[in-house]
Amino acid sequence: MKNSVRRKLMLISAKTMGAMCAANAAMLEVFASSSSKANNPDADLDTVTEPIIGLVNQVLNVLIPLVAAVGGVFCVSLGLKYAKAEEPQEREKAKQHLKSAIIGFSLIFILVVVLRIASPLLNDWMNDASPKKK
Repeated sequence: MKNSVRRKLMLISAKTMGAMCAANAAMLEVFASSSSKANNPDADLDTVTEPIIGLVNQVLNVLIPLVAAVGGVFCVSLGLKYAKAEEPQEREKAKQHLKSAIIGFSLIFILVVVLRIASPLLNDWMNDASPKKK
């Protein structure tokens, strides 16, 4: 690998690590400012969980059709690649890629659906586990 490419990769890595450290520091600051509220047994977890569950549901509303569309297009393109392959090695390689893509997209779709089902259950579990108000 050329030195210029290495330098660019190291610069990108350094910028990414810097951004991650800044985000981590911001999260720690937010958690530290709310730690006095965390010791309160009368704290309401709904104020914390509702925005998170809302965000997860919004992301899932976009993610499920997107995964299905990308998976379909990708599998069709790999199927065409498999059909066009003339040499046995290319054919076997394309066949393996197609199998891997189908398995991968199936797993992603299943996990997204499981997350959709699990989010209300997790919310109920957190509400049951939280201390009751008097």
